[in-house]
Amino acid sequence: MMGDIWILATASLVAVSCSMVGVFLVLRRMSLLGDAISHSVLLGIVLAYLAVGSRSVVAMMIGATVIGLLTAWLSNTLHRVSKLQTDASIGIIFTWFFAVGVILISVYAGQVDLDQECVLYGEIAFVPFDTVVWGESDIGPRAFWLILGVFLLNLLMVLIGFERFKLVAFHPALAVSLGVNVVFWHYLLMTMVSLTTVASFDAVGAILVVALLVIPASAAYLLAKSLKGMLWLAAGYAQLSVLAGYAVAVWLDSSIAASIAVMAGLLLMTTVLVLQVLKTRRQGRLVRA
Repeated sequence: MMGDIWILATASLVAVSCSMVGVFLVLRRMSLLGDAISHSVLLGIVLAYLAVGSRSVVAMMIGATVIGLLTAWLSNTLHRVSKLQTDASIGIIFTWFFAVGVILISVYAGQVDLDQECVLYGEIAFVPFDTVVWGESDIGPRAFWLILGVFLLNLLMVLIGFERFKLVAFHPALAVSLGVNVVFWHYLLMTMVSLTTVASFDAVGAILVVALLVIPASAAYLLAKSLKGMLWLAAGYAQLSVLAGYAVAVWLDSSIAASIAVMAGLLLMTTVLVLQVLKTRRQGRLVRA
């Protein structure tokens, strides 16, 4: 029973952390870049592990953040210099970084305590077994505390920079004219995405991270009337996806991470369908009037 609580608590923190930064990615039409960073940080994790010889949280955070920022910068540079489309530039950089990371894992399999399947799919069911001991007390899973720290950091950044993030997302040209350092806020968001991704990797894998970065924020975008409303709705969709996905996983005895991603997608499609039905009815009433 306690294990189930820790699993749900960890998944919920991952969900709300991803949905929070995902809102700004969706608003800035950068969802693919979130996908890119969530895959390319694998290279940073592997390089950090090879450099320090252990799964040091600090080293992995630094490695992942550096590679995440490098992915964003190289994608933008390639787009600007080569005149390739933005999505093509992003696809080139992140697939290359991810492939190099997979090769390093394969070549140094005996030295790297990582697995490609674990990176992609994760296994949140094992979260309760890797705990933190404080003094003589077991205070809970390591993944929970790591993700809690990242969530609090993301929340602090959003609270402090809410107006700046809002201005950059909706009116970047106006932000520049008002003297806002758009580049700084852009790369701060990329840093938040990188930290959230690497903190979530072990527990839920890259696939669920991508789903939670994009799907709850996209659903909230369809319904919200304000940025604050969108943030709350995205968090709500993310939590509902976790609860429904966990219930389905227990019922079918299937992957928890995959079940959460599937339920998130189904909730989004249900939202689109309901909105379309309501729109059709409104149009019908207008025609009859």
